[in-house]
Amino acid sequence: MIVTLQLPPGSHWSEEGLAEEIGIGRTPVREAVKRLQADRLVTILPRHGLMITEINVHEQLLAIELRRELEIFISIRAARRILASDRERLLAAADEIEAAGKHGNLEKYLREVFKANALIAAAAGNPFATRSISPLHAMSRRFYYRYESDLQNLGAMGVLHAARARAVSRHDEQGALVAVTALMEQIENYTRQIFEISVGSGR
Repeated sequence: MIVTLQLPPGSHWSEEGLAEEIGIGRTPVREAVKRLQADRLVTILPRHGLMITEINVHEQLLAIELRRELEIFISIRAARRILASDRERLLAAADEIEAAGKHGNLEKYLREVFKANALIAAAAGNPFATRSISPLHAMSRRFYYRYESDLQNLGAMGVLHAARARAVSRHDEQGALVAVTALMEQIENYTRQIFEISVGSGR
């Protein structure tokens, strides 16, 4: 709901209000809020509940600087280590990503990218890298959902994500490096486009 802006950036909530909105108990909401705080999607306001964090384009650019290095590290290691069972799942996710991008299904695309990212991070076998990149992925999913209609590049992004996933599944370390580099260059380019638009419009 945060990624798809059903819980709008800047909106204030209590745990009770979220539990009622989602239709689950307070305990799982409390646990989810802790994770979302770590992912920088929620800010805890002592004695005042919580706030859904605003989308900050400058912070997104800073996050991409780190994400680029982590994605390269994870992709190469995953290509080296991925197991046969995970290769099949990753290939299936790659096909779904490309199809969702081609057909303009943004929510399906984001779900399948999430799945592929999780498979690649797990295959890399470094829990510290996995924990470090998780909040960057969370920020990026919401950012892309917010601005995809401005960018109109879902098909092209689907091809790039799928290419990285397929290279990893082939144990192709050099191919994974080339694919993830192209992917991150495109992510940085479109984020800079949005930054320039936001500065120009005063948003």
